Amino acid sequence: MEVATATEASAPAASGGAAGQGHPFPWLDAAISEPYYFLHLLAFFSYFAARSAALSADDGGELHDRLLRREIQAVLVFLVLFVVKQIVKEETWEAVIADSLLYAKGLLLAVTLVIDWWLAFAYFLGFLVIYAVAQQPPYDGLGHSNHLTPLQLESLLTEEPTSRFWLVEFRTSFSAKCVQASSILPELSIVYSNKNISFGTIDLGHFPNAAAKFGISMWDHLPTYILFDKVTEVSRFPEITSESKVFVPKVTKKLLCQHFDLDRRLIGYLST
Repeated sequence: MEVATATEASAPAASGGAAGQGHPFPWLDAAISEPYYFLHLLAFFSYFAARSAALSADDGGELHDRLLRREIQAVLVFLVLFVVKQIVKEETWEAVIADSLLYAKGLLLAVTLVIDWWLAFAYFLGFLVIYAVAQQPPYDGLGHSNHLTPLQLESLLTEEPTSRFWLVEFRTSFSAKCVQASSILPELSIVYSNKNISFGTIDLGHFPNAAAKFGISMWDHLPTYILFDKVTEVSRFPEITSESKVFVPKVTKKLLCQHFDLDRRLIGYLST
C-alpha cells in the first residue's frame, strides 16, 4: 500500500510537469500563477510608472539624459552577467532565474538612485517583503523522481524488491540551494531510471525528525543525496568529513553521475 501511495504522490507532479510542457507559453503561466515570479514582475513593471512620473516632474531635462545613460549601462551589464551565467557555467534554469532576478534587482536599485534615493529605498523594502512572503518554486517537469515519506522509503528498501538501488535526494523547500538543484535528479532519472535503480526525494521540511536518522544536518549540506543498496547506504554526497564542512562543490548532473557511478550501473544493467 505504501508503494502505491508513493507512486500516487508522484503522479500529480508528473502530470503537472507534462501539462506545463504542453502549454504554449509555460513561462507566462508560471509568471502569473506563482507569487514569487508575479510579485517580481509587478516590482519591475512599476519602475516604468515611477520613471514616467519622475521625468514629468523634471523641467530642465537633465534627468532624462542621466537616467537614459544609467539604464543603458544597467541593461548591458545584465546581458553580460546573464550570458556568463548561462553559457560559461553549468547551471540549472532555476539557478539562472534566481541569479538573473538578483542581478536585475541590484541594477534596478542602482538606476532608481539616479531618480531619488527614497525611491531606491522603497524598492529595497519591497524586495525584502517579496523575499519574506514568497519563495522560488522548485522544478516541476519531466522525470521519474518519486516524492516519498521516510516510512515509504523504509518500506521500499526493506519490504518491496521493486528496485535494488535507490538514489534519494533529501532537501527542504525553504532552501534556495535545494530549489535551484531541484531539476537535477528528475533529469537524471529520465536517463538512468530502470528496474535496477530508482530515484526519490524526501522533503525534510515536512519530516524534520528524519534528518537525524539519516545523519543529515538541516542547516548545511542540503541537498544531500544518498544511494541505498536495499537497506545499506552505499554512498552519499556531500560526504560527512571535516573537509566537506569547509568546501562543498556545486551540485551538477555530471558530479552526481561520477560520484554515484551512474554510467557504470546503467551499462551493467543493460549488459545483463
